[in-house]
Amino acid sequence: MASSVATIMIRTAARQSPAFATKLSSSALRFGSIRFASTYYTPAHEYVKVDGQTATCGITDFAQAQLGDIVFIDLPDVDDEFEISESIGSVESVKAASDVYAPVSGKIVAINEVLSDEPGVVNTSAEEDGWFVKIEMSNEEELKDLLDEEAYKKHCEEEA
Repeated sequence: MASSVATIMIRTAARQSPAFATKLSSSALRFGSIRFASTYYTPAHEYVKVDGQTATCGITDFAQAQLGDIVFIDLPDVDDEFEISESIGSVESVKAASDVYAPVSGKIVAINEVLSDEPGVVNTSAEEDGWFVKIEMSNEEELKDLLDEEAYKKHCEEEA
């Protein structure tokens, strides 16, 4: 599939600029395919936005809506390592407290420092500004077991 997408991109670029298409074509051949940022979900309502080997993770908009007003978020330290499904922190709201699990294995390379002082950012922008951690993935194959957007929407409809 990735190679067919790369081919379409090269053909489209060729119509616009033959020189750019040649450059894009040689890059695609050298790397085997062109990788796009992708988003995946867990049944426990964590999301993973993948860009290269970096996975930006947090809780979904569905999860924050179920929790209500978030008042505290406990995050791991940079350089901590986790296996898939291990608890990487917790979220406390006026309704409940909940663990947050690693959707992929790897090393924490960044945490969202804003959430320490402003945990409510998750309520207003769960899947953008309200990200929790960035993980350098150690096993990209784990992404195959996660839900795509369509499967996740269906999962949420069944839970609602």
